[in-house]
Amino acid sequence: MLAGLYELVAPHLTEKQRRLLAGAAARALGRGGGARMARLSGLSRPTVYTGVRELDDSPDPGGRVRRPGGGPKRLVERDPGLLQALEELVDPDTRGDPQSPLRWTCKSTRELAEALTAQGHPVSDDTVGRLLRQQDYTLQRTQKTEEGAQHPDRDAQFRYVNEQAKVHLAAGQPVISVDTKKKELVGRFANTGREWQPAGEPERVNVHDFPGDAAGKAIPYGVYDLGANAGWVSVGTDHDTAAFAVATIRRWWEQTGRVLYPKATRLLVCADAGGSNGYRIRAWKTQLARLAADSGLAVTVCHFPPGTSKWNKIEHRLFSHISMNWRGRPLVSHEVILELIAATRTRSGLRVQAELDQRRYPLGVRVSDRELAACRCSATTGTGSGTTPCSPPPHNRTGNQPCPAGTPKEEIASSAWVPPGPWGHRPPVARCT
Repeated sequence: MLAGLYELVAPHLTEKQRRLLAGAAARALGRGGGARMARLSGLSRPTVYTGVRELDDSPDPGGRVRRPGGGPKRLVERDPGLLQALEELVDPDTRGDPQSPLRWTCKSTRELAEALTAQGHPVSDDTVGRLLRQQDYTLQRTQKTEEGAQHPDRDAQFRYVNEQAKVHLAAGQPVISVDTKKKELVGRFANTGREWQPAGEPERVNVHDFPGDAAGKAIPYGVYDLGANAGWVSVGTDHDTAAFAVATIRRWWEQTGRVLYPKATRLLVCADAGGSNGYRIRAWKTQLARLAADSGLAVTVCHFPPGTSKWNKIEHRLFSHISMNWRGRPLVSHEVILELIAATRTRSGLRVQAELDQRRYPLGVRVSDRELAACRCSATTGTGSGTTPCSPPPHNRTGNQPCPAGTPKEEIASSAWVPPGPWGHRPPVARCT
């Protein structure tokens, strides 16, 4: 009964009032009352006995809770150099100092307290924590903000990409953001994040993430439609190649894009500067030209500057929500991956479609001159500073001159690798017949 009474009243009392209540109960219980109240209240015996003694003091309802001189402030007054020594250990400007005793160790409150004590400032780790909070220090993670060297025209590049998107959207033309999400191993492997589970029943996964133990791999390539706030994700099982990337865009256009934009004549693709959709990938440009020819769309590609992939809309409008939706869940099969992606929703109305692409996309596919010759003027590309036409006129085999008007010609495809250069232009070998 006494324990229940104390538990009901204690949360509404100050530190001193709790001591006085425990002391009054201990005095009422008589011999052994202090030890009994310590057990019932959870207070230490010295605290209970302090409350017994404070009962004899004159009542002071608005007075101090602690005795004069208590707390960290009094400690700082006794040791004026304590705060300076503490700041020298944790300050960002001096943590790299080779003379710092904690340069190569974790700066926990225990480590800081030991270092301060060794310097002649005896202090406990709890007091170090209180002093740090008083000095506006908090526990913080590292923040990804450094991007290395930046091109002087980077701001102009971003403005160009943004202006292109605004012009296309204002005209009712589709604007998509594309990228490859992090590749995943299929199997009972650990996935970052936490999910609600019954107490003591966590999801059991493998200790190691060895690729040899996986049932396969998943390569999610996404298309995010800026105008419709909708996503399309193809989950590949082979390789992340330019052919796979453009096949995903083609599937999006055939299944969704042409329905949402029946009068579309242009398509703007915003992509990173590297990966399967990099600005130097010849196969990416060739496949896009083929898509433009088949669909009748004028395709424009705007690549973001190197090192700025996080500004691509698909990263924080689609991929981040997919990661949150499957956090803490093992991706045990491709079916599970598809269901989790397709179930991704946001309050802003995002809807996602997902499909499994089990076709083969081998690496190192050669791009022939015939394929490059098919790249006419149905596609253009831009990197934030303009557009580049995609195809030169055919050339005569012998004199590098166009064939006479109306003369049929035969193009001979070369099996050599496409040489470097804008769009990998290599005129097809042709002869007049």
